[in-house]
Amino acid sequence: MRRFAGIDWASADHAVCVIDEHAKVLFRAMVAHTREGLADLIRALRKFGPPAELPVAIERPSGLLVDTLVDAGFEVVPIHPNAVKASRPRYAAAQSKTDLGDAFMLADLLRTDGHRFKPLRPHSDQIRALRALVRTRDDLVAERVRLANQLRALLERFWPGAGVIFADVDSPIALAFLRAYPTPMSAERLGEKRLTGFLTRHSYSGRRPVSELLKRLRAAPSGLTGEAEATASGELVLAIVAVLEPLVAQLQRLTAAVEQALEAHPDGALVASFPRAGRVNAAQILAELGEDRGRFVSEEHLAAEAGVAPVTRASGKSRAVGFRWACNKRLRGAVVCFADNSRHASAWAASVYQRARARGCDHPHATRILARAWLRVLWRCWVTHLPYDPARHHAATQQLAAS
Repeated sequence: MRRFAGIDWASADHAVCVIDEHAKVLFRAMVAHTREGLADLIRALRKFGPPAELPVAIERPSGLLVDTLVDAGFEVVPIHPNAVKASRPRYAAAQSKTDLGDAFMLADLLRTDGHRFKPLRPHSDQIRALRALVRTRDDLVAERVRLANQLRALLERFWPGAGVIFADVDSPIALAFLRAYPTPMSAERLGEKRLTGFLTRHSYSGRRPVSELLKRLRAAPSGLTGEAEATASGELVLAIVAVLEPLVAQLQRLTAAVEQALEAHPDGALVASFPRAGRVNAAQILAELGEDRGRFVSEEHLAAEAGVAPVTRASGKSRAVGFRWACNKRLRGAVVCFADNSRHASAWAASVYQRARARGCDHPHATRILARAWLRVLWRCWVTHLPYDPARHHAATQQLAAS
């Protein structure tokens, strides 16, 4: 007799339910998210037979709980929360919800519709390491952007010149300048000689002459804050700079680690072979793509996962095409970023983008269309283990011949 398990995961306690092929409940319990609790869970599930013969449904494809189940030999079947939510009316007309009830529902969905869901195939240690590096770096980049915007808005209010003297307010040289001169009063005696000494001490690249930098600083409008507010604003500048400087330094270290992990992965050269993919962007794509060639059964499946294929809703004479919200948003961000960059290096990509704009699509829509076109090529290269070759890309060679 076949058995099915469902787990409604949570941060502190997990609801577990095991049923037989007739939906009779064989086991139901709450287990704590602790070492002892997870060990008790594995022991309880093993009582129903070999782990490979007990599929376990859960609403997430990753995490310590999932890793524990996979490591113990269980077949884990992730079911998207949207599918679970849509199935709830089958079990309760009043839309009631309990953790143990959701665990039963997950197990029963596996019993009745298990053929619709693909079991989880764990990633290799290399992909898991790359994904951890890439995702953490992306999160820290978002934090850096947030703090840089806050710093820029603060400077715009009381000292605009300090925000425009260098190209990026969160660059190491700009942060060092703000640490040395956090207020307009502190920079009153700053001339070409002092600025030259500052730039020399901080190894400025010399992209712009000292006179031009000083002109930028002096030409900006003056703030209208009083002395007390300016002093307080200077303290805020120093506080934000104190957070940004180590953050920028750690991002540089993480970027180097991401690039090394990409080079060490067997599929790294394949993804990086696409025009203007770049090492970090290629790592972002590979980290979300993984290495399981059976994960995406077609290019359409990959496009839907990446969120660049629209959702069509048709009924009778009505038909609506809308934006795809349910997707891997990190993968979408990575492939759209790549597509936007690729149009500056590939005539074919530029043509696809321009045709989309000519049809009235705005820039985000046009880049998603281009990303969808690139995913057809990426999927083919991925399943055949071949790097991108423009000479073998039929559409690209036609575009090159026409130009």
